[in-house]
Amino acid sequence: MSMPLFALICRDRPGHLQTRLDNRAAHLGYIEQSGAVAQAGPFLDGAGQMCGSLVILDVANRAAAEAWAAGDPYAQAGLFDSVTIEEWKRVIG
Repeated sequence: MSMPLFALICRDRPGHLQTRLDNRAAHLGYIEQSGAVAQAGPFLDGAGQMCGSLVILDVANRAAAEAWAAGDPYAQAGLFDSVTIEEWKRVIG
């Protein structure tokens, strides 16, 4: 049986694109070293600029998802206006 999946839905603080850009390499490194990310990518605004993140975590439980989210360099840099964690069931894909 596989571990549960959790959708981490993050919305950036308005006007913080530069914070995202400044911390992007650290964020991507964190994703790679953690081994917990099944899928991930940015949300885009009407102008095509990154404005948030969707990260699908393959972790043991909600506490592990919360710990991953807290350790994300984006979160530590204060990028996010809101963060929601939802247990998610893959049906297609």
